[in-house]
Amino acid sequence: MKFVHIAAISIWCAGLVCLPGLYVQRVNAEKDALHRLQALVRFIYVGLMSPSAFAAIASGTALIFMRQTFQPWFGYKLLFVGILATLHILTGLVIIRLFNEGQVYPVWRFIAVTVFTLLVVCAVLFLVLAKPELPDFLSKDLFRPGGLGQLIPFPRS
Repeated sequence: MKFVHIAAISIWCAGLVCLPGLYVQRVNAEKDALHRLQALVRFIYVGLMSPSAFAAIASGTALIFMRQTFQPWFGYKLLFVGILATLHILTGLVIIRLFNEGQVYPVWRFIAVTVFTLLVVCAVLFLVLAKPELPDFLSKDLFRPGGLGQLIPFPRS
């Protein structure tokens, strides 16, 4: 299960990092090259990245229950995986608009998105490999029966 998870995360993150480099090529593409570029970008997103993202999240969820990882670092890791999922959605929105007439992907955006994605991927790797001692912002009382009711008072009838 861990092998599936690591392989899926690798493919997913590789796609998130490489697609902005393909977007930049849209500016120089002529009609036939533009159609090939669009087909390649959509194949990477729909055929490789999206199934890998699903497999990564599904296998990661299974690993949570198999390994019973309930440490503060793991919560931070899930935060960064959520950022990766958000980047995945935003990537899909870029693909939808990018190949319309007159659209381009600026080089500054390519650099910014690629650097940000690499930082998020490195943060996930650091948290998983180092398993640092991090502060736990959740109260221990939250996990006992009725703990959520004390944190958020619900009206009782």
